[in-house]
Amino acid sequence: MAEILGHDGLRQLTEFTAAVVFFHGSEYVLAVVVHGRIHVSLSSLLISKHYVLAMGCALLEYMVEIFLCPGLKQNWWISNTGLVMVLFGEVIRKSAILTAHRSFTHRIKIYHEDHHDLITHGIYRFIRHPGYCGFFIWAIGTQVMLCNPLCVVMFTVVTWRFFSSRIPYEEFFLRQFFGSRYDEYAQRVPSGLPFIK
Repeated sequence: MAEILGHDGLRQLTEFTAAVVFFHGSEYVLAVVVHGRIHVSLSSLLISKHYVLAMGCALLEYMVEIFLCPGLKQNWWISNTGLVMVLFGEVIRKSAILTAHRSFTHRIKIYHEDHHDLITHGIYRFIRHPGYCGFFIWAIGTQVMLCNPLCVVMFTVVTWRFFSSRIPYEEFFLRQFFGSRYDEYAQRVPSGLPFIK
């Protein structure tokens, strides 16, 4: 218990908690600001059963390793790299939301709405799916920050697989909505995730 309550354990767990609370709280607040409270449900917190299970696994790994090999958790250059990843992922994702404004939603739109535009400026000039890119970096960063080697691998694989199926599904509808404009944009700008064209 002393390891967890010590300076190192307390700092890492505090940073992790702050990162999770800020990420989800700001997602919800931005959704309300952009779309209005009446159009936003608690699903905009982006917390699912699978997500809770993943974060539970992360905390379990952290607790086991801090007792069995506390030195692993004292690699501050690794932990600080994770903190930088978390902040960088937040900036990318929130830039995506603020740039796309009403065109950004937490659910894939399968019907075109009047306010739904093809956004190709701002961060979208460089990354086709900055919201996904930001979340990918943020999620892995939370585990690097905790010096959780198993969960770094698990979070990388699981989030990559999720986005590798979600991006083609979303892009199917974007091609329906915007036609050749989207095709040309997709050829010019990378997805923002490794190995996903």
